[in-house]
Amino acid sequence: MLSSCYKPLEKCFGQGGDGLLWHMDLKPHASGDYSIAVVQANSSLEDQSQVFTSPSATYIGVYDGHGGPEASRFITNHLFPYLHKLASEQGGLSVDVIKKAFDATEQEFLRIVKQSWTSHPQIASVGSCCLVGAISGDILYVANLGDSRAVLGRRVSNGRRSSVVVAERLSTDHNVAVEEVRKEVEALHPDDSHVVVYTRGVWRIKGIIQVSRSIGDVYLKKPEFHRDPLFQQFGSPVPLKRAVMTAEPSIQIRKLKPQDLFLIFASDGLWEQLSDEVAVDIVFKNPRAGIAKRLVRAALNEAAKKREMRYDDIKKIEKGVRRHFHDDITVIVIYLDHHQGLPNGRSKDHSIVECTSAPIDIFSLNMDESDDQL
Repeated sequence: MLSSCYKPLEKCFGQGGDGLLWHMDLKPHASGDYSIAVVQANSSLEDQSQVFTSPSATYIGVYDGHGGPEASRFITNHLFPYLHKLASEQGGLSVDVIKKAFDATEQEFLRIVKQSWTSHPQIASVGSCCLVGAISGDILYVANLGDSRAVLGRRVSNGRRSSVVVAERLSTDHNVAVEEVRKEVEALHPDDSHVVVYTRGVWRIKGIIQVSRSIGDVYLKKPEFHRDPLFQQFGSPVPLKRAVMTAEPSIQIRKLKPQDLFLIFASDGLWEQLSDEVAVDIVFKNPRAGIAKRLVRAALNEAAKKREMRYDDIKKIEKGVRRHFHDDITVIVIYLDHHQGLPNGRSKDHSIVECTSAPIDIFSLNMDESDDQL
């Protein structure tokens, strides 16, 4: 059922414009519509994302890699199949099923690292944030590692026969820039006064990484890698007594209600530029088609303003160099029509089982399309 997750539907939906931007305007899922957009800034796209739809469930995944694209690409091929298999075996989605799917993905990636790291030692320092949404009936699960974020747009009455839409954050940012997270990490390592240090303008675990939870980052979870001479040749030794990161997701459960209008799942590249409230306002006030792309462009406009530039100027900057102006950005917007009591058929076939993944590399995709056109 999930075999299509292995083959991104790149050629079907990629569209022109910014050579490093890819988007899918609108597709149906069991509860409404969804839209995806991704813009690449790194030399290799480290953000990966996918949406699985079926009559009984919708899965949403945003995977923000770091140190390379290997971990986020691995999650794309493994997490949803684990999730689907475990849910089938255990009679449906649950917190336990989601935790087991995350753990299976982490353990399988660890196995790959152990197999390949003697020839490819850099793989031990590759990791990825992992944000997953799962909708089954009227229940929403949001599971998270790292600082990608899920935000709900919810209608509330203002007491004057009208209503407004407010932003409600549904995930936890596991980033030591957040004081609560920083204290959580420090409390787990009372014998290490330098487990979190302020360096290069931000707080970092061991002076290296800002997020405290991820898939991968094996060298910060398995002290034996630091004792291996091979790794010491590859990277600076970081003395570890125990793991300083974890793959244990934080999970929130919500019963969806008629006033819940839409969900925004996005990597931190979006949230570095836009607040939760601004993003929700943009979705609420604009047409559905292309809404994810609209959010990405709003973020790019903000990034341009910070450098006293225009978005048209940023579009001319090549991958790799562009990372100095903004991060890879992934946005998925999920509309929740069914839970608002709206008819969700609208002549669309919701019986289809499908998995749509964003391109592995947008620059390469668009270059291939240009060659085809020539």
